[in-house]
Amino acid sequence: MFALDDGAPAPLGAHFDGRGVNFALFSAHATAVELCLFDPTGRTQTDAIRLPRRTDDVWHGYLAGVLPGQLYGYRVHGPWEPARGHRFNHHKLALDPYARELHGRVRWHDALYAYRRGGPRDDVPDRRDSAAMMPKGIVTAPDAEIRDDPPLRRPMVDTVIYEAHVRALTQTHPGVPVPWRGSYAALGHPAIVDHLVKLGVTALELLPIQAFVDDRFLVDKGLSNFWGYSPLNYFAPEPRYLGPAGIPGLKAAIRQLHAAGIEVLVDVVYNHTCEAGRTGPSLSFRGVDNASYYKLRPDDPREDIDCTGCGNSLDVAHPRVMQMVLDSLRHWVEAYGIDGFRFDLASTLARSPHDFTPRAAVLQAMAQDPVLSRVKLIAEPWDLGMGGYQLGGFPVGWSDWNDQFRDAARGFWRGDDGQLPKLTQGLTGSKEIFSASGRGPSASVNFIASHDGYTLADVVAYETKHNEANGEGNRDGHGHNVSRNYGVEGPTGDPAILAVRARQKRNLLATILLAQGVPMLLMGDERSRSQGGNNNAYCQDNATSWVDWSNDGGDPALAEFVRNLLALRRDHRALRRRHFLTGETVAAGLRDVHWLAPDGTEMGDADWGDSRRRAFGMQIGNDAPDGRRLLLLANADPDPREFTLARVVGGPWSAVFDTRSADGRPRDKLALAAGGSLVLDGRSLLVLSRPGGRAGKTVEARP
Repeated sequence: MFALDDGAPAPLGAHFDGRGVNFALFSAHATAVELCLFDPTGRTQTDAIRLPRRTDDVWHGYLAGVLPGQLYGYRVHGPWEPARGHRFNHHKLALDPYARELHGRVRWHDALYAYRRGGPRDDVPDRRDSAAMMPKGIVTAPDAEIRDDPPLRRPMVDTVIYEAHVRALTQTHPGVPVPWRGSYAALGHPAIVDHLVKLGVTALELLPIQAFVDDRFLVDKGLSNFWGYSPLNYFAPEPRYLGPAGIPGLKAAIRQLHAAGIEVLVDVVYNHTCEAGRTGPSLSFRGVDNASYYKLRPDDPREDIDCTGCGNSLDVAHPRVMQMVLDSLRHWVEAYGIDGFRFDLASTLARSPHDFTPRAAVLQAMAQDPVLSRVKLIAEPWDLGMGGYQLGGFPVGWSDWNDQFRDAARGFWRGDDGQLPKLTQGLTGSKEIFSASGRGPSASVNFIASHDGYTLADVVAYETKHNEANGEGNRDGHGHNVSRNYGVEGPTGDPAILAVRARQKRNLLATILLAQGVPMLLMGDERSRSQGGNNNAYCQDNATSWVDWSNDGGDPALAEFVRNLLALRRDHRALRRRHFLTGETVAAGLRDVHWLAPDGTEMGDADWGDSRRRAFGMQIGNDAPDGRRLLLLANADPDPREFTLARVVGGPWSAVFDTRSADGRPRDKLALAAGGSLVLDGRSLLVLSRPGGRAGKTVEARP
């Protein structure tokens, strides 16, 4: 028997102090809370102890003699009143929302549901014990300091993000030892770190690594929730990636990445949980206090408000739920060294109580928090609820995934009408979207491909989604892909089609990396990774999703192309401006941006209004009046276009990057004066540079 006393209501969770453990659980509507201890296998409950005190809706008790490694869970007593939103059932073991490490996984069985399944309604409680099918929390030792050097805190304007999945990135790499593959530790292996460093990215953004569940409907089909957007717990790392090194392997990998100058960002899912709607399982939050953790319909609390398409929405406007979000974010920063977060369906977090507001309490709390205010915060600025699309709506300190940039870039290079104004808006940092919130170009996270949708290679190889392997009759996944196959759907041996696809991949990559804002690359796009046209591979833990390190997609120079392009971006501050381009004069009659028609004149209203215009020039300088300047010439037409270099932007100009070349290095040595001309091939982009200061003189060149 353990010695029990009152303990303290804070901090929440299970905390070892060297003598014993303080247990504290929030539940506003419970009538009693039992702490359940389990043997090391997790199969046998050894003790059930009622927490002796309740303080400000926190149930707490202190057990002397309990040590780190102890497995535990809770049975929460309270009213079974679904019509009022209460779904307490003490027969169901509830995982501690603050558990910092987990033992075991959810094993699907009808006993995991608080109600009796198969009846006409969810009114009748199920009295079977669910403990045998449930993961348990593990009491952990106090967190050790994880770094002996300060965090990198790279400015957002200098950041290049690489979005990746722990397992998919490392599972087949021949340089990673087999036992490490697919694990956290593999992220820090030199084979992976060196690839990222050589590529030139500065931040690795991981798909969810907070503990999640394989949804029952997927398990029944022999699939898994590979992406991890079905959260079970916000403090514990997902166990399936622990590998032989365990949690120390994750911490070591982050240290290794930091030592190489690469920050680590984590995709977090605070908009919903794995418990789905009212007919879903009772695993943690629902059994602890359904009416507090979830948004319920005011007119019918039996029903969840679903802004996410996943059955429920966390009520982050509730003070204790907001506390959990903030506590868990700080935990990942302080215990692991995480440098920032990408918030899935972030609009749901800022619904206060039901409508989105940039002044939501949770956003204000992050801005004031001494830890969270210093890390990178990135919003997926939409959800599925009314008024949920909020691109540009988040406050200062946040950056947003810019899907309008993605669609405009894809549409322009595909040859769609009317895309030029949208593309140029994106190239200049989307001032029209972000300036009203007081933010600059780095508020825009620009991407062509992400985990959600086609890979870059599939954008230029498929026109319809091919998601049959997901087991939903190809009904899942978005139908709006803005893609083109250039003559054949999927793989082909036609060299002409392959050449067009390769050029278009380079054009799309150049568009991301030459735009103002924060570029994001999808894992494997530099290796022309394909998912076979599957644009929703969330359940494909197999070769469909894994990076195949033995296959360059028939495009062996593409990684070198990306490396050279990122080197150009680093070398030219004009591509990483801290302030929006305005068109204002900065020096000697030169504006910070000139928009040029192919005939050498500056674009006017008629040019901008021409929906079929697919060729243009963009000349920009950096923030300093005498800085070096760049000239981008783009031609999305299939046919070549002659460009005359406008005299207003001076010269001489020399080519520094060319998408007609497999590695991006200019294939011609150009030296062009103001008024000079050149012919730009169809579907290509050329970058020229000239030194800072006043224009020099050179002879006209015509390649």
